[in-house]
Amino acid sequence: MTTEEKLQHFKEASLDSAREKSALEIREYKEALNKIYKEHKASKRSQAELEIKTETDHIKRENNKSLSAAQLHIKRKLTRKHKEITDKLFDEIKELLTDYRSTPEYKDLLISQIKNAQSYVKPGEELIIYIDPADEPALEELTAATGAALSISEYSFLGGTRSIITDRHILMDNSFTAKLDEMKEHFNFTARISEIKHKYKRNGGSLNG
Repeated sequence: MTTEEKLQHFKEASLDSAREKSALEIREYKEALNKIYKEHKASKRSQAELEIKTETDHIKRENNKSLSAAQLHIKRKLTRKHKEITDKLFDEIKELLTDYRSTPEYKDLLISQIKNAQSYVKPGEELIIYIDPADEPALEELTAATGAALSISEYSFLGGTRSIITDRHILMDNSFTAKLDEMKEHFNFTARISEIKHKYKRNGGSLNG
């Protein structure tokens, strides 16, 4: 093999080695770039998902705040409306009671309440029975019918009676004020006003029953 041929062979071998080395470096560089790209893509995706979650949570919190505020506003309006309707209803009931107190049935009710209170008293015990100041004109009639020593209350309780067995500290509060307060406390907002009015008319305007 001549010197020229040896040089040509060396040249070709060097070029082949250089090409192989270059190809290897290019392949490794591409693989490195691809790895960097995948890592960058995963990082961006994770960052985007975190941003989306953060913004979604923020929107949910804001929506919950708005919903809570709206619910509170509606609840307050319903509460005011409830009170308005309840007050109006019980004002009408008071008017019905005023009419009822002018009837003979009301005096019968007072006599019944007085006699019922008397039935709880043991021998030797003191019983104090109060009637409403507006019922003072019926005092003699009620006393004659029951034999009870009745007292006139210093303040109005809208009718009915209040009785106290002093020895046992027992209060029998059959006043219309107490009955109304009890009804108001347990009043169901969804109950129809007409049904409640019917109940009072059915009982002759009485709060009993």
